[in-house]
Formats: sequence, C-alpha cells, structure tokens
Amino acid sequence: MLPSSIQISGEPLSGAEVRDICRGLRDNAVRLLSLRGCRLCDRDFGRICRALAGATSLAQLNLNLGVVSSPSRIKQLAEALRTNRSIQSLFLHGSPLTDAGLALLNPALALHPALVALDLGDCMLGDEAINLICGLLPPDGAKSGLKELTLSANPGITPKGWSRLAIAVAHSSQVRVLNLDYNPLGEAQGSPL
Repeated sequence: MLPSSIQISGEPLSGAEVRDICRGLRDNAVRLLSLRGCRLCDRDFGRICRALAGATSLAQLNLNLGVVSSPSRIKQLAEALRTNRSIQSLFLHGSPLTDAGLALLNPALALHPALVALDLGDCMLGDEAINLICGLLPPDGAKSGLKELTLSANPGITPKGWSRLAIAVAHSSQVRVLNLDYNPLGEAQGSPL
C-alpha cells in the first residue's frame, strides 16, 4: 500500500477518527497528516503523538491553528519528534507556543535529522525564540538545517531579534525560503541594533 494523506480542517475529531489516524501512522500508511484547526482532547492528542513517534513514512505534519495549544501538548510533540526520523515539514502556524514553548520544543527540532521546513508563523514568539531558531540554521559546512522557515505575524520580535536572524541566515547556505510577512519590519527609529 502506498502512503496516503489525511487532511482534516476545523473539525472536532472523534475517538474513532483518532484510532484510524493512529493506525495509519503505525502502519506507515500516512505520508501527510494535516489536522489544521481540529479540536481533540489532550488524551487523543497524546495518542497521535505516540503513534507519529514511530512513523517512518510521515513526511509532512500540519498542526496549524491552535492544535498545539498548551505546554503539555508541546512536551508531547517534542517527545514524538525526538523519536521520529521521517518528518521533513512541520507546520505549527497559529499555535500559542510563545518563547517558553519553543524552548521546550527546540531540543527535538535541533536534533531532528530530516526536518527542512518549519512554520512558526503567528506563534507569539519574541527575541528568545529567535535565539533558539538561529541554532536551527547551522553555518556553511555544518550539518544540514532548515531550507524553509516561516516566522510571519510574530510582532513580539524586536529589531534586535530580526538583526540576529538576518546574521544567522546570511551565514547559512541552507535557507532558501524565508517568510516574514505581517511583521513590523523596517528601520528602527532611535533604537540601536
């Protein structure tokens, strides 16, 4: 059986649907899992994370629009990413991660061997998160890193944070796509970088 995709948007997930998703992940029958804006209980989120930890066919995981909505869910996702070796694209756009949440997730992201695309748009990030993200952009000649990074709609990042990111990107030959829309970029008035 060829791996397929599961795409559900904005729906509450039933226990039966969660069981089917977990079975597909465990059977390595899912290449793309998108649960964009879906509502599910913490127990079911944990079940999905445990199943995706061992999935070897899953290349793209979309948990946009608040699916990863608490520190406990961030920790569960981080645990899954520590074990998973196949995810290439991770989308968390619109999740209230904050700097503290990204700090919980970052060790798993930094060690993930296949991750090349990361969407952290509208995740309520600030300069502390930028410092962590810069670590995901290794300098030329180092291990492979992100090729696509989205940080759209994170107005809490200051000009100093954006400057740090620009320096990290300039020293990384891996990044090919950088999305920064809906951020107050531009010249800082009266504040030194």
